[in-house]
Amino acid sequence: MSYLINNTQTVPTGLRKLLHLDWGLVVLVFAVSCIGFVVLYSLAGGSAHPWMQPQVERFIAGIFLMIAIAMVPVWFWRNVSLLAYLVGLGLLVAVDLFGFSGGGAQRWIDFGFMQLQPSELMKIALVMFLAAYYDWLPSGQTSHPVWVAVPLLFIALPVALVLVQPDLGTALLLLMGGATIMFLAGVHWAYFTTAAVAAVGTVTAVLQSRDTPWQLLKDYQYRRIDIFLDSGADPLGAGYNITQAKIALGSGGWGGKGFMQGTQSRLNFLPEKHTDFIFTALAEEFGFIGTISLLLLYILIIFFCTISAMANKNRYASLLTLGVAMTFFLYFAINMAMVMGLAPVVGVPLPLVSYGGTAMLVLMMAFGLVQSANVHRPR
Repeated sequence: MSYLINNTQTVPTGLRKLLHLDWGLVVLVFAVSCIGFVVLYSLAGGSAHPWMQPQVERFIAGIFLMIAIAMVPVWFWRNVSLLAYLVGLGLLVAVDLFGFSGGGAQRWIDFGFMQLQPSELMKIALVMFLAAYYDWLPSGQTSHPVWVAVPLLFIALPVALVLVQPDLGTALLLLMGGATIMFLAGVHWAYFTTAAVAAVGTVTAVLQSRDTPWQLLKDYQYRRIDIFLDSGADPLGAGYNITQAKIALGSGGWGGKGFMQGTQSRLNFLPEKHTDFIFTALAEEFGFIGTISLLLLYILIIFFCTISAMANKNRYASLLTLGVAMTFFLYFAINMAMVMGLAPVVGVPLPLVSYGGTAMLVLMMAFGLVQSANVHRPR
């Protein structure tokens, strides 16, 4: 086999590409997803329905999708980056016009055979577009005010459309993901200092606007901020979710209560146990050991992506890989901080673990882009 890898002329193109896949990353993604399957099986009381089986089917579809994307040269994804961004933007507009609501927010489009959440697609489309933009822009121009204003506009458009839904968590992911690409591309630190000062001013304005005619957030979002600052203020009302989540987290201890033995989740005290708060269900049943194991797998995924990006001499491929890695990091960092009471509850799923079709498939597509960058890098 080593002879086939070294003497690439004897290996068909398709097989050579398969050999150049980052199989370590594939194994890590598979391992994290299996943890999700186990937890979803437990939450359903030892049944594959209604959550585990659909999630497994989506993962299998996602694996094929990831490999298919990996087989396509990375320059193709660079060339369609603007199209992907425009399609994502159009779908976000369609959500505002024709989307259906759930849980107090209008975030989905119903195609009959599937329900699509365009904001999930936009997270990756934005990374693709900004990576292509900075690949096109000469490195000496990255900090010029005009060329800084352009990506800011392209970030602001989807952020504004997502906020209208409203979906503060995804809006923050888009904003921070876009800012990360700008930083990695070499935009001067002074812009980020200015942005930090502006963020402080924005937070102040948001808090001051409460109960005024120009209130900037929805009432339920202000309640989330209140509960974040004092979760015990309304333990049976607005603070119920985070209170139950903390109980589940704490009750797991070091080794957990055991598989299918979580009382908070099995007795339905834990809210959104199969989606946003699935991390607390994992902590209750498998304890600190289970949660730290999942966190280690997440860190290894980031590590593999970073190593791949550093080894790649193609600017677009490197920025794309690092952008996907940072988006993935923001996913699990915000979710974990949220359920532990370290951040307001904003509705961000735990990547590859939470139940959800669009999120799963989009992440597999994103890892397909990372694999495409790795497979087609010069060797």
